[in-house]
Amino acid sequence: MPASEADYAFLRQFILSRSENSLDPSRDDLFDARLYRLLQTNGMAGIDELVSKLRLSADPALDQAVVEAMTINETSFFRDQSPFELLRVKLLPQLIESRERQRSLRFWSAACSSGQEAYSLAMMIRYHFPQLAEWKIEIVGTDIHGEMIRRARLGRYQRMEINRGLPARLLLKYFTRDGEEWEITPELRAMCRFQLGNLSHAMPMLDRYDGILLRNVLFYFPDSTKNRILQRLHTALQPDGFLILGSSEQAARHDSWQTVLDGNACYYRPR
Repeated sequence: MPASEADYAFLRQFILSRSENSLDPSRDDLFDARLYRLLQTNGMAGIDELVSKLRLSADPALDQAVVEAMTINETSFFRDQSPFELLRVKLLPQLIESRERQRSLRFWSAACSSGQEAYSLAMMIRYHFPQLAEWKIEIVGTDIHGEMIRRARLGRYQRMEINRGLPARLLLKYFTRDGEEWEITPELRAMCRFQLGNLSHAMPMLDRYDGILLRNVLFYFPDSTKNRILQRLHTALQPDGFLILGSSEQAARHDSWQTVLDGNACYYRPR
């Protein structure tokens, strides 16, 4: 039996309630495309059967699998050059100067997917700032998708993933080949810690961050959720820290954030 409008409406509300991602009815075909493998794996004939099971709320694993299937996991090494150039030329040197006494830096790669952003930052720090070798550097990556966190912790990538944005000099320096995959070195893996985290929910915070990267994520949320997330990021950031968003995103709470334009890049300081 084909899915009905009521089935799609239920799925849109289900995703909104679990992750606060807002899906427009015009994109209902995404459910058919992204849930196809899940339906096959669970021996279900169609979306109508899946909705019936979800309505029972009896299988938390199935609930999570649906949320993960509908999550966007687009990422690559050094994705968009402008933010990383901004980090290398300006933001990291400023932080290094101001943290000379503490000799520690802490960053958050929010919605980190399979870890390429966090590892890109780790490579940049090790390659361009060797004077930080004795500093305590921590890069925390969080994502709602359990499989992405598992992959990030492994630090193993296929050739196609390696070919997307990773310079050859960094590949040779910070990866070892294992069959058809490339594995990040233990040195860089030790700098990065990955954990499950839902941006729309409060997360425990042991210490504030010196920099936060949350790129190409906010536009999936309704305005009320965006503002709540931005307020949590504000709380999580050091007073002189920075926030980098995607090129098409803005920190809507202008009373909490100061916009700083720098060439082709833009970042935010907490007010």
